[in-house]
Amino acid sequence: MQSIDEQRLEADVQYRFEYLANFIGFSSEDVSRIHAFAPHLGPRIPELVDRTYDKLLGYDATARHFVPRQFGFEGETPASLADLTAQSPQIRFRKDHLNRYFMSLIGRSYDAKMVQYLDMVGKIHTPRAGNKEIAVPLIQMNVLMGLLSDVLMQAVSAAPLDDVQRMETLRAFNKLLWIQNDFVTRHYCETVEA
Repeated sequence: MQSIDEQRLEADVQYRFEYLANFIGFSSEDVSRIHAFAPHLGPRIPELVDRTYDKLLGYDATARHFVPRQFGFEGETPASLADLTAQSPQIRFRKDHLNRYFMSLIGRSYDAKMVQYLDMVGKIHTPRAGNKEIAVPLIQMNVLMGLLSDVLMQAVSAAPLDDVQRMETLRAFNKLLWIQNDFVTRHYCETVEA
């Protein structure tokens, strides 16, 4: 039986990542499968980003979080939810972020910097980072993660892979997204406990 320092899980993101990866079975082979999928996913990223934002902008509960000024955005913001469109400068800014997120998943090394990045993806949606006025509720983050999972699973299913490659790639992304989901949820647990 392995001994896990549960307090360290809350304080050390690298330790947390290693525990999650070990427990779930997210291995260097999974990272290789994700990287190998880059030629299939890369060209489709703009389409996947557009589909994701079409869905996010289709519900007031998710769209409302794009009205306040986003951290790092210096352009014109929409005056109200009614003024928000897929072509709004702030939405284009956010789409660029999601594009870079997908590119990071398929192109970066899964090293300590990547672990910090995955953690920041969760933290930036809370008042603990970015714009202090933006607090995306956990349910909205869960629907986003579920949507991203579905978008990626569809992309893998449609790719010209043999059955074994397809299944291994689906499993690799599934494990990664569960790790990402934990790095989102942990910041909500900290917010509640704080």
